Amino acid sequence: MNKENIMYAIIALLVGILGTVLVVGISTKNRTAAPSEVTMTPGAGSPTDYQQRIAEGEKIVAQDPTNVKAWIMLGNDYFDTDQPQKSINAYAKALELKPNDTNVLTDQGVMFRKVGMSDRALENFEKAQKIDPTHLQSLYNIGIVYRDDLNRPDKAIEAWTRYLKLDSTSPAAQEIKAQLVQLKANLPGKK
Repeated sequence: MNKENIMYAIIALLVGILGTVLVVGISTKNRTAAPSEVTMTPGAGSPTDYQQRIAEGEKIVAQDPTNVKAWIMLGNDYFDTDQPQKSINAYAKALELKPNDTNVLTDQGVMFRKVGMSDRALENFEKAQKIDPTHLQSLYNIGIVYRDDLNRPDKAIEAWTRYLKLDSTSPAAQEIKAQLVQLKANLPGKK
């Protein structure tokens, strides 16, 4: 294969990836925009689509390990196909290249939590909050870790109260308000 054919193959691969991005949308924004845990949405992509995108992403990062967007897309595809450790690793590569990406920190935190590493998850969410105190998804997830993993309802209440100061009207905020009512009703000394 000559250089010209190799260049055409690379261009075709990049056009295919760009088409996938345009069809699927920017998955990091979609993933971290809502406070509920992300699951694969029916119709979001077949297993074959994900396998193809993962294979393409792996080829890209093998050729260009400094391609932060490819690492993020690969982490997102691993996230969406329930491969938490691979997702954690891909996000780690992205964070080596772009350490202050609050969305990647949050997505990696969700994956840390999925593999039982709540402390690491909390570190990621708190780092995202230090970078951007208005980053709602990391703030939401801080509350989840404190409530569900660390049995610290007081800290969950604190995190979600801060959340509601930033957003009190969205459907996510309504969900948080309902969670706060339950948490406060179950605090020791409340009956």
